[in-house]
Amino acid sequence: MSASLVSTEEVAPGQSSARESPALGVDACPTCGTSSSLLPDLDPTVAAKRIVELEAQVRLLTDKATSAVDRIADYEDELRRLRSSQTAGSKRFSVDPALALTPSTSIASEDGIRPHTANPTGAAPASRMSRFSSLLTRKSISGPSSSGPSVTPLPSALPHRSDDDELRDALEKERCLRRDAETKVSAMSSEIEELSVTLFQQANEMVAEERRARAKLEERVAVLEKRDKEKRSRLERLENAVKRIDRVRGLLAT
Repeated sequence: MSASLVSTEEVAPGQSSARESPALGVDACPTCGTSSSLLPDLDPTVAAKRIVELEAQVRLLTDKATSAVDRIADYEDELRRLRSSQTAGSKRFSVDPALALTPSTSIASEDGIRPHTANPTGAAPASRMSRFSSLLTRKSISGPSSSGPSVTPLPSALPHRSDDDELRDALEKERCLRRDAETKVSAMSSEIEELSVTLFQQANEMVAEERRARAKLEERVAVLEKRDKEKRSRLERLENAVKRIDRVRGLLAT
């Protein structure tokens, strides 16, 4: 009986010290107040790695959005440059309306001068000769320096039309590119919004899980503290019993 009591006395203090050691060195988190020694089941490295990955995705999407905005600004600058070149080309290739209308008016005047006779077959050679002579006299009077009724302004309108067509095509291409860029920017912005929403949801879920785990750990700590108190009370009773036994032994020995 005494040997068993002594063995329990030797084992119990070790158990009590082992039970009391977790409660002595408790390091609490400064942000949430969670004890680091009371969280054996949690793995904060996985959560931190997940948060870092999501933040990297958000940074990548923001970089894509900024590059798309820069491309849109470049497209707008190109549009302004094309518009300025279009206005310069229109000024360069503009045709004087008086010069453009002179051939038609001269032909109309020649048609007005042309004689109308009752016998067209007999008057055709005379009308042709009069027309050729009038053209020769007009050309000799105008000279090489004067603009005169010539057909030279008409070819100058052709490159003007071709430049206009090229400018229209370029403007249409730029508009298409701008529409594509705007659609891409809208898609990226919607994707960024969705990612931010998912990030907030995941963060809320992580916080809720951490709170639940903390509540479970607090309950477990309370149960362990209760058991520790019970064990301490038992140890005190055993120590008192051992003291009484020692007194009885001393009395019996005397």
